[in-house]
Amino acid sequence: MLQSTLIKKQPRLYLFIPFYYTLWEDAVLTPSEIRVMHQLITEVKGIGNEERAFLTENLNPQKAPASKTLKSWRKEVQKLDLGATATLTDISLALAKKYDPEIRLSDDEMQSFLSAEIALGIVGREARFIFTKGHETLTGEQHAESNFDISEMTALLNGNQAKLINKVKTVISDPSFAFIEYQSLEEQREQVLLWCKALADQGFGSWAYPEFAGGKGDMEGYFTIMETLSYHDLSMVIKFGVQFGLWGMSVYFLGTQKHHRKYLQEIGSLELPGCFAMTETGHGSNVRGLETTATYNHGNGTFSIHTPNPDARKEYIGNAALHGQMATVFAKLIINDEDYGVNAFIVPLRDPSGNLLKGVRITDCGKKMGLNGVDNGVIYFDHVIIPKENMLDRFSSINKNGEFESTISSDNKRFFTMLGTLVGGRIGIPRSALSASKTGLTIAIRYGNRRKQFGPVGGEEVPILNYRMHQRRLIPPLATVYALHFSLKYLTTRYIQQSEEDAQEIEALAAGLKAYTTWFATSTLQECREACGGKGYLSENRIDDLKNDTDVYTTFEGDNVVLMQLVAKNRLTEFRQEFSDMNMFTVFNYIANQAKVSITEKNPMVTRNTDESHLLDLDFHLSAFRYRERAILSSAAQRIKRHIDDGMDSFDAFNVVQHHLVNVSQAYIERVILENFQRKIQDMTKESCKTILTQLCQLFALFTIEKNRGWYLEQGYMEGVKTKAIRKMVNQLCWDIRKDAISLTDAFDIPESCIAAPIAIRKKL
Repeated sequence: MLQSTLIKKQPRLYLFIPFYYTLWEDAVLTPSEIRVMHQLITEVKGIGNEERAFLTENLNPQKAPASKTLKSWRKEVQKLDLGATATLTDISLALAKKYDPEIRLSDDEMQSFLSAEIALGIVGREARFIFTKGHETLTGEQHAESNFDISEMTALLNGNQAKLINKVKTVISDPSFAFIEYQSLEEQREQVLLWCKALADQGFGSWAYPEFAGGKGDMEGYFTIMETLSYHDLSMVIKFGVQFGLWGMSVYFLGTQKHHRKYLQEIGSLELPGCFAMTETGHGSNVRGLETTATYNHGNGTFSIHTPNPDARKEYIGNAALHGQMATVFAKLIINDEDYGVNAFIVPLRDPSGNLLKGVRITDCGKKMGLNGVDNGVIYFDHVIIPKENMLDRFSSINKNGEFESTISSDNKRFFTMLGTLVGGRIGIPRSALSASKTGLTIAIRYGNRRKQFGPVGGEEVPILNYRMHQRRLIPPLATVYALHFSLKYLTTRYIQQSEEDAQEIEALAAGLKAYTTWFATSTLQECREACGGKGYLSENRIDDLKNDTDVYTTFEGDNVVLMQLVAKNRLTEFRQEFSDMNMFTVFNYIANQAKVSITEKNPMVTRNTDESHLLDLDFHLSAFRYRERAILSSAAQRIKRHIDDGMDSFDAFNVVQHHLVNVSQAYIERVILENFQRKIQDMTKESCKTILTQLCQLFALFTIEKNRGWYLEQGYMEGVKTKAIRKMVNQLCWDIRKDAISLTDAFDIPESCIAAPIAIRKKL
């Protein structure tokens, strides 16, 4: 390979060594790379036919250079005094000049080398980094030395909730919360109940309730507690959420003062364990289709709660199998044989001694894939009689004459207003899922930094986190965790400060972020398991519990696919409203703006631009995300309209384009995530953490674009040379961030007792 005698005879061949080394570094030479190099060889002047033939022969993909040869090439370049911004072309020319100071490249030749560099997708800094001595850490452990203040990053992540977060962490780090190897399902359920009682004793359960109920009226704090508890046992978290969130919040948000005074204090202290009975066997996500009935009895002013058929049984109800004494039951209100839609009722299930009440039958769901510390059950009602005051009557009630009343005249609006008050669950679940992802990544990244595998012949083994592919597996998810952290904080703030006007937007945002985050958690924890090899498969290292316990998060609070369709319909409604509100002038402006996008973003200069500054530009990232969101939304709207115009029923039209609708939601949520990440960085006043957060933001953006590169290529928004350069830049960012990976997980400040994985232990528990 590139024989030294021929090179010495013709020093211009040194121009090619940096290119050949870069191409052969991964031991693979692709057809496109061969084609680019053939073109470059033909365009460079001053070398004879013998040299051209020699260069061509050494582009045989089946004959990779020997390791010794590659090392010699790298050493040649490492001897050079290169600037921090040296490109591959700069390196090539500098190397050639070392052996022949008189070597010059014409403008055309320089352009040929630069064009080859662009076509190969080699981005500036990455070229120099390949040859620096720092790159040699691939053959020895790359020590994690933080380039930012970890405590400052932790403070940034915690925000105004730092004091509460530290309190919760202190509690769950107590020896009484040590993880246990359970001998039975019963033992696990009992331990989880004891933990929840201990948390209630701390006041965490009633945190969001009014002061008279022992609370602080702090909804943001409640979400923070849920998120922080999720570093610990997730069965405990879900039972906590069922008791104090679903059961307690349904009474709080759907009931009135009489219900608050009667129940909230006992719910918050866990003296009154309860359930949230919405889901039915035959109508999981279709709440409006629920079949359980609540028939009003005029004679004695009571309701009769009844399960009319097996499909109407309440299924998968947390707290039901063993502990729940009451439940918020969603049922169709029937008055004089007329259906007044779904309403909510408090229905007793057991007496304080745990005995089932008359007309109530409950069966245990048994062992599940995960969350076995939660006692899920199936509930049947056989004409269970409850008093009139047990109707949660914030939005509708029965008057003294036994007539239905509501301050909201529209049945449709009343139904969605009622459900909208319960959207908090779609904030708690993704925040919990994100904590699980943080724990999984902390374990996998620590292990990857410690575990060594393979290496050069006769040399030391290499930490697996130094391998580019291993970085590819774990660093982009780490960037996404940070991105989602700030987006979920944004969602929480919007939810707490919401007005009636933006309620639907927030509901859609919560649904979309819940789906996106829980899907992300599922895929990330699987990647963490695989990245830890057989060690990740051992239960002692916790990833199995994290995987199994969060798997159902994609179903909790609504199936993710259904939620994404809800988001898409909201976006389509806004899109239609935007156009219905437009006059001719604004329509013209919209068309003009679309044309402007084509001119500014879809011209050949931009679609092929591989400059490092452009690829890392935050405005470029956001423009690409916004373009994708708008184009997919517009396309979906046109498809639906076309089907309806052709005579198709609107239900069928939406059914035909369901996959398209999920893409609408995905593009919308990703744009929101990126927007909030960028806003957080722009608002930062301290520089300590800004650089690394900017890199994480760039990686999230480019990795997301890379995932969708097929769409961008189809749209003509980018050309292949640019998507290839983006891939290279993702690799480079992974490499740059790798040195801070341990510090970035340390910034989560997860208690060591909660990490509890032998492969990730840093200090004695």
